[in-house]
Amino acid sequence: MNREILAFGKTDTGLIRKNNEDSFLIDATMGFCAVADGMGGAAAGEVASSIFVHASSQCLSEQGERSPDHISSLVQKTFRTANQRILEHVQANPEHKGMGCTAELIAFYENGFVLGHMGDSRTYRMRNSGLKQLSKDHSLVQDQLDQGLITSEQAHKHPHRNVILRAVGISESVSLDIIRGKTYPGDVFLLCSDGLTDMINDESILEVLRAHQNLPECVDALIDLAKQAGGKDNITVVMARIP
Repeated sequence: MNREILAFGKTDTGLIRKNNEDSFLIDATMGFCAVADGMGGAAAGEVASSIFVHASSQCLSEQGERSPDHISSLVQKTFRTANQRILEHVQANPEHKGMGCTAELIAFYENGFVLGHMGDSRTYRMRNSGLKQLSKDHSLVQDQLDQGLITSEQAHKHPHRNVILRAVGISESVSLDIIRGKTYPGDVFLLCSDGLTDMINDESILEVLRAHQNLPECVDALIDLAKQAGGKDNITVVMARIP
């Protein structure tokens, strides 16, 4: 069975970009949230992220057994479907070559969740006032961090920190991370584009989450903080709480 959640989301163009290539979707009744950060310039990035959230709505609304394995298969189907649709769009619109999106899709069921992740958008969980990053960036900088070539301080200021290694719609194959786990009452999940995490660190995010119980207030506070830090990219924040 699906699990109804409390959720709120918002997207902001930021202070530098002229258009917003991020998209998000919340279906609290069906128990899922999605964030997609488009890339490709002009209208192409916006198209890619919109394709992803539309595929999420279609695939996650399918009826049937709501077991962890079934939901996991629907999450994987969403990424495959979006990937194929983006490739087909590019084939029909060659001027949009190179478009794609990073994406987070989390689906909740009774006592658990399934998270699909590609790219450098992120998903966090706050439990008992502690923050944990559930996703792992598919980026050049993260790869260098894993190899011990740079420090976390260097990573935050790295000139190539926006170079990503995986994205939806870039190749025929879908290299997807699936993360599964249990949920407990009071757990708070945060999905966001890198327009948030490039501007503010995890400590600042945790401070905001601890300070605001109200989800809309918390989302607004995070976006405001990212804009105060420069707002160099589109900022999308989606939060979900387990009742």
